[in-house]
Amino acid sequence: MDARRTTILVDDLRSFVDGRGAEVARTSAAGVELLDRYRDRRLDELWLDHDLGGDDTIWPVVEVLERAAFDKCPFDVGVINVHSANPAGAAKVVQVLRSWGYRVRVASGSTDVGYLDGLPLS
Repeated sequence: MDARRTTILVDDLRSFVDGRGAEVARTSAAGVELLDRYRDRRLDELWLDHDLGGDDTIWPVVEVLERAAFDKCPFDVGVINVHSANPAGAAKVVQVLRSWGYRVRVASGSTDVGYLDGLPLS
């Protein structure tokens, strides 16, 4: 694994099962803060879950990405992986981010991420 790769994971429950280095945000507010810190830096991978517990969703993070693209200063992201177990929410996130020119991959069901308490992915 290349130690220079920069990865952010925004997910309330899951982590990378292979233990790869990543900055992790468990809420949308924490995800927005992480993006702000990486505003002028390359992100190799951004992993997004749709539902972040309670009423929290990924939409505040998506709005930051949208606004940057609207302002003609999109984030420099190699790929955005949407790995939500919410198919409708994931599809909407993918559609919106692609419409702004981001490279987005549907990663729902990915074995790269798993639940912290060991529950299987569904």
